[in-house]
Amino acid sequence: MPEFELIKRLQAAICSESAPYQARCILGIGDDAALMDMPADRQLVACTDSLVAGVHFPPDTPPAAVGHKALAVNLSDLAAMGAEPAWFLLALTLPAADAGWLDEFAQGMARLAGDAGIFLAGGDVTSGPLNICVTAMGLVEPGQALTRSGARPGNLVVVSGRPGAAAHALHLMLSGEQPDATERAALDYPVPRLALGRALRGLATSCIDLSDGLLADLGHLLERAGVGALLELQNLPCPASMSSLSPRERWSLQLSGGDDYELCFTVPPGERARLDGLAQSCGIELTVIGEITSERGLVARQPDGSAWRPRKSGYEHFREDGVG
Repeated sequence: MPEFELIKRLQAAICSESAPYQARCILGIGDDAALMDMPADRQLVACTDSLVAGVHFPPDTPPAAVGHKALAVNLSDLAAMGAEPAWFLLALTLPAADAGWLDEFAQGMARLAGDAGIFLAGGDVTSGPLNICVTAMGLVEPGQALTRSGARPGNLVVVSGRPGAAAHALHLMLSGEQPDATERAALDYPVPRLALGRALRGLATSCIDLSDGLLADLGHLLERAGVGALLELQNLPCPASMSSLSPRERWSLQLSGGDDYELCFTVPPGERARLDGLAQSCGIELTVIGEITSERGLVARQPDGSAWRPRKSGYEHFREDGVG
């Protein structure tokens, strides 16, 4: 399939004229660059992520799931900033112009794009090892963006959903076992918490999405704010699929596994009562798992009061020991 026919195929499948900010994309696919008309009362939020076969998704991942996840991980970043999705760019590297694979990939991406109301404004297609790079752009009112740097001592640490199912699914697959459908969906079809992110504006003092593991990502938040945190391991919400694991097995996957794309955020202790209503309005479980401390460092406390340290804190590219 020629390059430009491939681009037209993607455009037809993914671009939606019903996206809220489609009309503000003055020039889209077909020109040298996209041209957007920015609303005067909004700030632009931009993020980008690359997904590489065998690193970010198993080689046997269905094409629709690859398309979904490539967009979802970027939408999760927008959610962590409290932004409303507007446009995205897609740079797609393919080993072959396989029409069947491409159509399934586009359908998976298009479904999520439609749900999120985000418009494909341009990108690039080239040949080579499978790699998908998405750049997503969102909008937020001036001064309302959530950041990593606002956590203060005494703030509550809150997590959405039940982290760990995706990591458990990958762990089973690497061990030669097959995860159940719910766990595999957690790995292949993460749900970006866009509504929750927007609802946290004016409430959360800081926010981050969980991609590399709870300890690693919360650690980034703490570093930016110059504070520490105490996590209560007994408060970590347990996915149903992990209920048979020992506490240490479960904690290890929940704290270090990654690929959850839940939100971890902090709120002042006086706002705790608002969390139940927020959880109900957004349709997502919210759990207080710890507290921000003035002393730097992240301590995970076991039910007996002792500190627990996993073998690794989370995924990190280019680790010398080769451990992700």
